Amino acid sequence: MQIKTGFHTIEEYLRSLEARAPAGKHIEPETEIRYAKAGPRVKKIIELARKIGVPVVQTDNAHLEALVRNLNEAARDHRGIVLTVGGKEPQRKETDFDSFLAELRKTCEREKRGALVVILDSVTDPHNVGAVIRSCDQLGADLLVLPEKRGASESAVIERSSAGASAWVPTAVVTNLVRAVEKLQEAGFWVYGAAAGGSAAHSLDLTGNIALIMGSEGAGIGRLLAKKCDGFIAIPCCGKLDSLNVSVAAGILLYERRRQCLTKPVNRV
Repeated sequence: MQIKTGFHTIEEYLRSLEARAPAGKHIEPETEIRYAKAGPRVKKIIELARKIGVPVVQTDNAHLEALVRNLNEAARDHRGIVLTVGGKEPQRKETDFDSFLAELRKTCEREKRGALVVILDSVTDPHNVGAVIRSCDQLGADLLVLPEKRGASESAVIERSSAGASAWVPTAVVTNLVRAVEKLQEAGFWVYGAAAGGSAAHSLDLTGNIALIMGSEGAGIGRLLAKKCDGFIAIPCCGKLDSLNVSVAAGILLYERRRQCLTKPVNRV
């Protein structure tokens, strides 16, 4: 059984159920809202749960404490409401990379727009991953790609840090990032690696099919993966430190892509 806490996480998970299933019919097995006190925010969540057919059960605080006992410290702060999910439903909106890429190409051709894929290499802090997912949701990334190894694995922390965005952003976990990049290039993507010595983001055309690789703050992008990049992209900075937090950098680069797409036509798809 999966345990989800946090107002944003629970509310966005329910909204994702509402988007995927008809009103009155939820699709995850044994999904249930359990709450102790019905404050204003909890009442709003309960109303949404009942609207889409998710059972709601009132209990006491001791029962909620028992449910979250084995979660990490942040997730144990349940705020009086918990969402439980049975079965094998993944905590992130995980998808098959190859299948999603094929459908994404069709979608972008139909909508006459470029696609945006974000790749995280060796970003092990789940808070950073969650923050990147939130930016992906807000700034129009079509897919987030994570490595099966050398990445953050604390799904509960990622969900909470994303403020519920993990329920909306398609995420593909792959065994080999290098091969994933090769497939993106074969599909017509221009692959940029984020690096301090790269070209200034505003000087590059980011309006077409773009894959953006973000590496860890310490080691950056892995050597083999860096060799596959078509170019490198940087954020012009003026501070005393040598780098930005990876989630902040990702947000800035995603915004620059969004800004360009809103202000000029697509030149390379």
